[in-house]
Parts: sequence; structure tokens; C-alpha cells
Amino acid sequence: MTDRSPSGAELMDSDSLVIAGKTFSSRLIIGTGKYTANEVMQQAHDASGAELVTVAVRRVNVTDRSKESLLDFIDPKYALLPNTAGCYTADDAIRTARLGREVGLSEWVKLEVIGDERTLFPDNDGLLEATRVLVKEGFIVLPYTNDDPVVCRKLEDAGAAAVMPLGAPIGSGLGIQNRNNIQIICEFAGVPVIVDAGVGTASDAAVAMELGVDGVLMNTAIAGAKDPVAMATAMKLAVMAGRLAYRAGRIVPRRYATASSPPEGLIAGS
Repeated sequence: MTDRSPSGAELMDSDSLVIAGKTFSSRLIIGTGKYTANEVMQQAHDASGAELVTVAVRRVNVTDRSKESLLDFIDPKYALLPNTAGCYTADDAIRTARLGREVGLSEWVKLEVIGDERTLFPDNDGLLEATRVLVKEGFIVLPYTNDDPVVCRKLEDAGAAAVMPLGAPIGSGLGIQNRNNIQIICEFAGVPVIVDAGVGTASDAAVAMELGVDGVLMNTAIAGAKDPVAMATAMKLAVMAGRLAYRAGRIVPRRYATASSPPEGLIAGS
């Protein structure tokens, strides 16, 4: 019996994303903000195939459950990833994460400590401080950070369950701006690497996955699209295609052409 290489479908079936011992079949994580209507959000979630959905703790009505809440529009089948969006200090982010856990959202947290209001770039010092505190308190911490390999290593050393370097500024749609750094982060990381922020279209998601990241998190690219449901479908397929291409192993780029047909075996005079 001859050996058979696994098909693309078989590779995908055996290729799960594992974060802190929890397994996800989808490598796409999506958000809940900026949709024109909650019903559109629901349809986009379904089309994306995602299993992990991030939600800003500050956008959730946690004080009066008798009133409508964003959670009313998120199917319970999705795992929640509360985030500390809008926090500009470590203390504020820590309090927000604690609030999310206290009201029963999750012990998981997408940790954001923003250092600049205009660019929304992370405050790395505050991020490290908050990561250390929350890890000690039993949180599963996924910090949003710059595409800096040194900072990512420090976050991993601090106990982060994954590192989430930006591809470009939040909501910019510029795509992956520093491919080399992302590859270096992937090469040395001992935890999953998830590109968070900057994706604008499906090709950006595919490029991120082809670089070797373990997943992609996005919100604006889907919610802000003219057709969010169609874009969610496109992103699902792009993440799958990019991951499969990474596992397949691309050819080495060359400066000059190489013939598709080898010279050996050509008919003389042809």
C-alpha cells in the first residue's frame, strides 16, 4: 500500500486552535461593535464560523438585567472573550477585567491598556503590569500589544495565555504592516499568536495566517463592510485558506523566472 499525503480537508480537520487548554476549530475571532444593528451582528457571527466572540465589558449592561443587553443578541454557543477596551491605565484595566468576571462574563480577558488616544497604540508598561496582576488572580489573559517581539516575550513570561500583536492601528484596515516582526514573534512564541487589529479585507487575513500566526481577531473589517455578512464569510474562508497555505509550505521566492516544465525529457528539436 502506498502512502498518501493528507488532503486539505484532512489537514484542516486535524488543525485546531488551542488556548489555555480550550480547543477551537475556527481560528477567526470576531467582535461585537460598530454594527448597524444587532440583528446584522448575529447574521455576521453565524456566517463567520467563529466560536470565540469578544465584547467590551463597558458596553454590556451588567447593572440592570431587566433592560436590554448586548448579550441578548449573542448566541450562547459562542465563548465570550470580554475585553478592557477604553482603559488607559493598568488599574482601570484590572478593575474592568474583575467586573467582567464578577458579573459572570468569563475569567478570560482580552487585555487592552491604551497608551495614546489618537493612535490607540498599547501602553506596554501598563499592559505588562496588568497582565502580571490578572494572571496571579486566575485570569486567562490575552493581551493586545504592539508588533514587538521583545514585548511579546515579556508578556508570555508574565503568564499570558496568548499574545495578540497588532497588524496595524485599530480600525485602520491597513493590513499587516510589519510582516517580518510578526514572523519573528511566531518563531519564538511558546503560546498562540493572534493578530489583533488592522485587518481590512480577506487578503489581509490570509496574509496574516500565511505568516504563521495561530489566529486573527477582527471587528471593524466585518462590521464596517458594506455587506457585513458577506465579509464575514470571506474572512472565514480567508483564514482557512491562509492557514492551509502556511501548512502546505510556499515555494521559495525567486528574483528571476524558473520554467514550469523541467528541461529533462524534452523531445529533441521541439
